[in-house]
Amino acid sequence: MALISSGNPVLSDKRLKVETLTGEATMTAKGAVYKTLALLGIVLLTGSFSWSYAAENPAYTQIITIGGAIAGFITALVVIFKQNLAPTLAPLYAVFQGLFLGAISMLFENMYNGIVLQAILITLCILLVMLSLYQYGIIKVTEKFRMGVFAATGGVALVYFLSFIMGFFGVQIPYIHGSGLIGIGFSVVVVIIAALNLVMDFDFFDKGEEHQLPKYMEWYGAFGLMVTLIWLYLEILRLLAKTRR
Repeated sequence: MALISSGNPVLSDKRLKVETLTGEATMTAKGAVYKTLALLGIVLLTGSFSWSYAAENPAYTQIITIGGAIAGFITALVVIFKQNLAPTLAPLYAVFQGLFLGAISMLFENMYNGIVLQAILITLCILLVMLSLYQYGIIKVTEKFRMGVFAATGGVALVYFLSFIMGFFGVQIPYIHGSGLIGIGFSVVVVIIAALNLVMDFDFFDKGEEHQLPKYMEWYGAFGLMVTLIWLYLEILRLLAKTRR
């Protein structure tokens, strides 16, 4: 029985408890990386289709955006509680998120020309920088670091949840959604928190191999990293849109 803690809520569900049977293939960091690339490819493929379809059929843009987001959220919840289903559901999650991201990216691009390419490049740069910082030991994943990232991520999630609920009553949390200094500063902080979650994902790959988790956990780890990347990309889109305004 392997017990791994992580600061990423998706990759930990606070604490992962999985058992590897004798003779069963085990997780490797390299395998998790390959599966992450596969999920990224699915997102890009379905995202391109969604972008093109939404551009040609504007009336369906909202349906694709909301439908993809809800389907992706439900799929993610199932994967979190049933990690052994990750080999099947992680690619399905990537399909739904690709549909969502393609449509919403097209909307942002229509409002702010060139913003999507900027967001993609910044996301990739942050990914490479955080990976380098982790590999060279500049950022070390300690228990305090995990707890800090987990608390910060939970705080952001709570703010967004309250904002979502208050929106039904026509009320918004002041400043954070605006394009003023406070709104931009809030988005910068959220981007930093999302970037720190990437380090948690990298650490999970290594810890999963070290503790010889079951092979299907490669898909679960890849799923967790995709959740973080998608969150990071969306936050960068929001930040760039605020600066454009």
